[in-house]
Parts: sequence; C-alpha cells; structure tokens
Amino acid sequence: MDPIINPYSPGAGSKPPELAGRDKILSQSKIAIKRVQSGRSAKGHMLLGLRGVGKTVLLNAIELIAEENQTITISLEIYENRRLADQLVPHLRRALYSLSRWESTKNQVSKAFQMLAEFSSVFKISVGGVEMETDLDAIREFTGDIEIDLPELIVEIGKIANQAEKAIIMFIDEVQYLSEKDLSALIVSLHKINQKGYPLLLFGAGLPQLAGLAGDAKSYAERLFEFQAIGPLERDDAIAALVQPAGLEGVEYSEDALEHIVSETHGYPYFLQEWGKHAWDVADESPIDLQDARKATTSAIEQLDRGFFKVRLSRLTPKEKEYMRTMAELGPGPHRSGDIADLIGVKVTAVAPVRGSLIKKGMIYSPSHGDTAFTVPLYDQYLKRAMPAE
Repeated sequence: MDPIINPYSPGAGSKPPELAGRDKILSQSKIAIKRVQSGRSAKGHMLLGLRGVGKTVLLNAIELIAEENQTITISLEIYENRRLADQLVPHLRRALYSLSRWESTKNQVSKAFQMLAEFSSVFKISVGGVEMETDLDAIREFTGDIEIDLPELIVEIGKIANQAEKAIIMFIDEVQYLSEKDLSALIVSLHKINQKGYPLLLFGAGLPQLAGLAGDAKSYAERLFEFQAIGPLERDDAIAALVQPAGLEGVEYSEDALEHIVSETHGYPYFLQEWGKHAWDVADESPIDLQDARKATTSAIEQLDRGFFKVRLSRLTPKEKEYMRTMAELGPGPHRSGDIADLIGVKVTAVAPVRGSLIKKGMIYSPSHGDTAFTVPLYDQYLKRAMPAE
C-alpha cells in the first residue's frame, strides 16, 4: 500500500494518530489545570512507566490542553549529568517575559528579572552563551545552595503569576535524571508554591524508580503529586490504536493479524506504532492479514534492533553489558538481584556498583526491594540476539 499515506508514527515522543486508552489521565490533567487557573489547589502529576509506554506523548498532549486554556507553559527535558539550574533558567526567563505583558506586574517582573540574573550569577549560568547582567549593589545574597535558592526564585515568579491571574504550568520529562539535591530543590519549590496557593503546577514524567527517588528526596512528595503508573494498553485499546488510523484511510485488518500484533507488542504504544507502520508497508491491499503481520514482525524487530534497542546498548561498559546479558538469560524479569549475581558467579556486593550504575543510566530499575527489571520492554530478547550465548 502507499507508504506516503501510512498513518502510523513511530518515534520518540511522536503523537500517534489515535491516543488510545489515555482518556482518564487527560481528563484528570485538564481538571487540575483548570483548578489552578481558577485559584484552587491541585496536585501535580508524575507519569511513571517503562520506555515506549508514551509518557512523552502524554506530556505533550497535556501541554496542549494547558496552551488551549491560555496558561503560560514551561517545557523541558532533563539531561544526564546536567544541573537543573542550567536547564531551567532560560525557561523561567521566557515565563517572566510573558508575565511582563500585564501593566500591573511590570515593576515586579523587573525585580524578578534582576533576581533571576543574580541567581544565574551565583550558579554561574549563562543564557545563549551570554551571562545575564546583574546589579551587584542589589545582590540578594543567594547562598549557592540550590535547595534554598531555587524555592525563593520559583515562589517569586509564582507570586507575580498570582498577581497577573495567570497560571504557569511546567512540564519536565526524564525527571529521574535529576540529582538528588536538584530533585529535592524542585520538590521544595513546588511545596512552597502549594502552601502559598500560587497558580503554578508541575507535570513530570520518568521511569518507574522516580516515585522512590522523589520520596527519598522529600518524604512529603507523595502528598504533593499524583503518581500515575503508565503501562501497556489493554487489548481493546491496543486494537483501537491499530484499527482506527487505518480505518480513516479505508484499510482494515483481519482478526488474526490484530491478535498477532497485539501479542508481539504486548500492547506497548511505541511498538504498536512500529508494527502498524511495517504492516502497512508490507501489505499489498486491505485487509492487512496474518501473513502481512508476520512480515511486519520481522521488519519491525530489525528496525528496533538498529535503533531503539542498539542505541541503549552502546552506552554501556563491558561489565554493564555482562550484567544486562545475564539478566536476559533469566528472561524478561523482574529477577532477584542474588539470582543475577549467582549466574555471573560472584557475590551480590561485587556487582552492586554495576547495578547502581545501570539504574542511574535508566537501563534497569528496582520494582521492589532486591528485585531488578529492564526499563525497556522486550530488551531481554534483543540482548539474546545482539549478544548470543557462548
């Protein structure tokens, strides 16, 4: 069939043609945004899930809701080994520019810009390669401790937003990559905003370990956020994600083709898009049948091996690869850490640093004490293909 009108969109954060099975989360998010916008309290949301479940897609969809409701939005993705302050300051600067449009807040915004410049000076942050100018005579004596200084800055911006009667909605992806101190500073900032009732709300997304990391950073995090577990789609929703986009182009699936694809993808949204794309491309005509679906499995796996799976393996050290390959030998998991160590032939304590490094890199996580699981679905199968057993 014509690849030009192929309706599927596999990609990092690419919006699928049919956002199936996520209506409840979108509805709850819209309510939270509207509550904050009307001056009422609301909890921020943290979307937790494995790679490929569509967390980024959901964040983008919620951001669109915020934009449609005329809020000021801040959107960023956290990168490993980079300070939160470096990544957040340019976005706070743009938010202040937006707040400067109201005559009633011009003086406060001017002071906040000075405060932002002083904050940037203390933390040696430049915007666009240029350091922000600051009046040294008016320095606020920031401490250089992000847990103290960031809340002061965020609260000041929230105060201005409150005066302007304008909500600020923040969207932060890959939150698990924040250092413990930076995550703590962010949580403290939002806690203070919540206490004062200012119209600023956070929607974040990250791997499953984020809930534990947030709790470790500040015990009250669980009362500050709604932690939403984002998993694979239920069977009917998975089928809808395949059928509805194709139906708009006048293309149907046979029942056994749908069952094959849902089984192979385990309902993970990213994989459904990948299989749907390949099934469309290999099919000669409608309906897409079981033979087309099986061909799609072969080509989709080849595509995933070259990109989605391989790029993650290339980031690992030899010891980390050995640990992951041993996990794969045990199956999809989760597995007891002791069982992995036993199969390697060492004590648990000997591989603890390797396990810790893999968790930090976002390759594995601990669903419960002593357990270890892959953050990437189907990764055990890929490792067996990429690193055949000797």
